[in-house]
Amino acid sequence: MGENEIPVTTLEKAVRREREVFVVLPAYNERPNLERLIGNIEDALREERFRYRVIVIDDGSRDGSWDLLQSLAGPDPLVTARHDLNQGLGRTIRDGLALAVQLASERDVIVTMDADGSQLPGLIPRMVRTIGEGHDVVIASRYQPGARVLGVPALRRLMSTGASWVFRLLLPMPGVRDLTSGFRAYRASLLKRAFDHYGTDFVESEGFQCMVEILIKLRRLNPVFGEVPMILRYDQKQGPSKMRVAQTVAATLRLLAEGRLSRA
Repeated sequence: MGENEIPVTTLEKAVRREREVFVVLPAYNERPNLERLIGNIEDALREERFRYRVIVIDDGSRDGSWDLLQSLAGPDPLVTARHDLNQGLGRTIRDGLALAVQLASERDVIVTMDADGSQLPGLIPRMVRTIGEGHDVVIASRYQPGARVLGVPALRRLMSTGASWVFRLLLPMPGVRDLTSGFRAYRASLLKRAFDHYGTDFVESEGFQCMVEILIKLRRLNPVFGEVPMILRYDQKQGPSKMRVAQTVAATLRLLAEGRLSRA
């Protein structure tokens, strides 16, 4: 070190470390979609020169998804873990987020998205930049101007839109229109606080309603929520949907009613 150079502390080095993006994929019987999706994530993030890791939690798949993931392991930043038995989306999301929180620093960004190929990784850089602008949670939304939904039957779209309005009336959250979208970016420091506060109870729901539960529990930590419009491509998805719409709506309504009561 020259005599005029100022020593750099470990803390200063940590602050200057380039932000890393962790993409968490909960996967159950997604062998037809996984390799293409992981490749698309890598293309989107490398193009923007982001440091990144992809975390895939296999939830007891029976279609060879785990074998495929092992064949993809190598120098690329792919982290995998597996449930021996299917435990549901809630526990799989929880375990993926917990692993990402262990690996991430405070200033990193943790993204969740579906593993079926219907959500496009090209939106991740915009979500990360929106976090950098001051948001703590950024949701890829079907209900923002500019959003499009392709390949979803009209009846299901109608049910989804109607449920969204009911959800927002029951428990409005500033900056949030799409409470059930699983395509989100979180400030890692917020998720660290959530796990410190709730522990494994951060995500207790087993099914798709877990995405609303996460928002309800994060809301109590006073984050800044935001959304960006999403193009949802169900027409590119391979394999049947795993969501039972009526059952998920009913479970979500119960959660929202409980959240509304706990706010009173």
